Amino acid sequence: MLRREKGFTLIELLIVIAIIGILAAIAIPMYKTQTIKAKLTEVTNGMSNVASGVAAYYRENNAFSTSMGGVAGIQTTMGASLVALTRLQSMQVAANGVITAVVTNIDTNTVDNKDLVLTPSTSAQDGSIGWQWSGTCPPAFIPKR
Repeated sequence: MLRREKGFTLIELLIVIAIIGILAAIAIPMYKTQTIKAKLTEVTNGMSNVASGVAAYYRENNAFSTSMGGVAGIQTTMGASLVALTRLQSMQVAANGVITAVVTNIDTNTVDNKDLVLTPSTSAQDGSIGWQWSGTCPPAFIPKR
């Protein structure tokens, strides 16, 4: 009478290890990308707050404010609090309403020392303002709207 051995064969174990390796090769880069996007949210939210101030100034004066250099100038003129932003190296608002922020403390190889730009476009019909994201960050990390 033959007795059947219990356990896994070497082939079965190698197949499981290969599957785990393939899943890890896909998941780790996706995790890194999502982590960078989550950290960039702090900068994009700060820029959106400044954009609200720029839009309010435009609605009241029918023109964009003069150029504001640095975080202190933006806080004084627009009232947007940017003190707690640890991932923001610098931010400026140009005379045409363009908001430029330089990113830091996120990922040295990908987005640090790159900029995000928020450009306004005004409608001649109703005076509304639309915003367009751009910058030197890789396209995967620039917000879509």
